[in-house]
Amino acid sequence: MKTLYLECFSGISGDMTVGALLDLGADEAMLRKTLASLPVQGFEVKISRIKKSGLDACDFDVILDAEHENHDHDMEYLYSVPHEHPDVHEHTSDHSHSVHTHEHNDYEHHTHEHRSLADILDILDHTQLTDRARATANRIFMILGEAEAKAHGTTLEEVYFHEVGAVDSIVDIVSAAVCLDSLDVQEVVVPVLYEGCGTVRCQHGILPVPVPAVSNIAAARHLKLHLTGLPGEFVTPTGAAIVAAIRTSDTLPEQFTIERIGLGAGKRCYEGASGLLRAMLIR
Repeated sequence: MKTLYLECFSGISGDMTVGALLDLGADEAMLRKTLASLPVQGFEVKISRIKKSGLDACDFDVILDAEHENHDHDMEYLYSVPHEHPDVHEHTSDHSHSVHTHEHNDYEHHTHEHRSLADILDILDHTQLTDRARATANRIFMILGEAEAKAHGTTLEEVYFHEVGAVDSIVDIVSAAVCLDSLDVQEVVVPVLYEGCGTVRCQHGILPVPVPAVSNIAAARHLKLHLTGLPGEFVTPTGAAIVAAIRTSDTLPEQFTIERIGLGAGKRCYEGASGLLRAMLIR
C-alpha cells in the first residue's frame, strides 16, 4: 500500500501540489493527454526544473492568456506593494517544455468565466479522466463549493466560483487528481498546514489570512493550522481543498522509511518562507 506524506511547512497550493507529485514520478505524458481533453481554453502548461531557496524543485506553471489572467501570482496586486522575486526563475532547466493543452470545440462555447459547481462538474464529465481521478476532482470542488457557499451566505447550488472557478484552478485540480491516480496512492498523511498572516487582495476586496474559504475548509474538515506569524497567504483555498479531499490521517507512523521525495515550487515569494511543498512516498 502506497502512503503519501505531504509536509506543508511552507503552505500548500494547487501548483505546488502538482509539481511535488510530478517530482515523485507521476506520469507526465498521462497528465498532458488528460489536459488536452479539458474543454477549457486560454491556457498552456509549462513543466520545468527550477532552484527555489537553493533547492532543485519541479515547477508546474499554468500560463494564462490576457483574457483569463487572474493575478494569482502577481505579488504587487495581491499585497499592494512591490515584492522582489529573487529565486523563482533562478537556474531554470533547458529541459522545460510547454504545450497548448486546450482544444476548441462546441462545448467550450457554452461555458463562462463565473462558473457554478454544476458547470465545473460538467467540465469534468467532458474530460478524459479515469473514474478515480474524476471522483477526486469532484470531491475537491465539492469541498471548495461548500466553503465558498458558507463564506458568501448562499447555497451550494447557487454559489458561483470566481478565483476558484478560474482556468488555472480547474487545471491545477484536474492535474492533482490525475497525478494522484498515476501514483496509485491509497493513504495520505497531512499533519498540519503552515499558514501566514496579514491580508491579501481578491475579487471581493481585501481579506484576512487565512482567507474565509481556507478557514471554512479547516473548520469543516478538522484540518490543523499552524500560524507562522509571517506575512502572506501560504495556504490557498485550492491547496486546503486538496488536503481535505485526499487526507486519510494527520498522524505519521512512529517509524517509516522514505522511498521517494518530491519538491513542488510555488510562484509567490515570501520573506522567511521557502515556497516549497515536500511530498514523500513512505513505507
